[in-house]
Amino acid sequence: MRLVLSPLDLCHAFLCIGLMLFGDGGVSSVLALGASIICSKMPGLAPRQRAFCQNRPDVMVAVGAGTRIGLEECQYQFRYHRWNCSSLSDRTIFGQELKVGSKEMAFTYALLSAGIAYAITNACGQGNLSDCGCDKEKQGFYDKDNGWRWGGCSADVRHGIMFSRDFVNAREVKRSARTLMNLHNNEVGRKTLEKSMKLECKCHGVSGSCTMKTCWMTLPNFREIGFTLKEKYKKAVMVEPYRARRQRQPAFLIVKGPHSYQKPTETDLVYTDYSPSFCEEDLVTGSLGTKGRMCNRTSTLEDGCALLCCDRGYNTFRYTRTWQCNCKFHWCCHVTCNTCSERTDAYVCN
Repeated sequence: MRLVLSPLDLCHAFLCIGLMLFGDGGVSSVLALGASIICSKMPGLAPRQRAFCQNRPDVMVAVGAGTRIGLEECQYQFRYHRWNCSSLSDRTIFGQELKVGSKEMAFTYALLSAGIAYAITNACGQGNLSDCGCDKEKQGFYDKDNGWRWGGCSADVRHGIMFSRDFVNAREVKRSARTLMNLHNNEVGRKTLEKSMKLECKCHGVSGSCTMKTCWMTLPNFREIGFTLKEKYKKAVMVEPYRARRQRQPAFLIVKGPHSYQKPTETDLVYTDYSPSFCEEDLVTGSLGTKGRMCNRTSTLEDGCALLCCDRGYNTFRYTRTWQCNCKFHWCCHVTCNTCSERTDAYVCN
């Protein structure tokens, strides 16, 4: 059997080899030796991103982790929609590049940008990266306004955001409406993470009294980022490029509409193209179609057979589900169970 490793798996492999052969000091040597090979084989990277990769291959492990949690969250948030993120395969580190600047792409770019910032921040706090750690500006200082002292290991989210901005934005070279859209949505994702940081505190004192309190900043559950960006997706703003006189390239984005010269706010997700129906397979729009998707016959929401199947109808399949039930422990020492079953209907789009 032939074993095929992804580029990010190779990053992990080089780390392990360095530790086994040379200890902690050998990681950088082995990574430097294999960096050019790994980065040249990693699909989907822009030239400036390959330079990042070659200089810091250890960071690419965190980048890959951030991309994965972003894609997994995307699939969770859209699991009942016609477009469910399945087209964003892992053939490249960022998934398939899509041509349509729809609301779905706005959400995806924001989520991936936030995911990479999240993973870098987490790796810093765990001591997995050499150039960062805890937030040094929040160590030992007393907050007079709130009456606590900064302690513990505050997550250095600013470092994660800075790296995400430098690395992710490096893809956007040619100035166009789509580039401005991507850069804007990337920043929305990072700002969402920054505003979602959590304050945790611990009380100190005799018999549980809180005569002194130390606090630190922690990362939220990434699911919270997903929910927040999903709400922004629902309220996304359609924009168009504004070109100043005698300029071929767009200067910035404005809200689309008659006599509208208003810029979108920094918290708005923006898009330039209307979303397709996603009913039929279309690789350009990232649609895999909905044929073969399971639906809910009684629901009137996105997962309902009427909407999900695009009025093509659906087939009903009946199957029997079995499981162990009514289990009892007998002394000593075995368990007996009954076998329970039920007949269940499943509905699949034509």
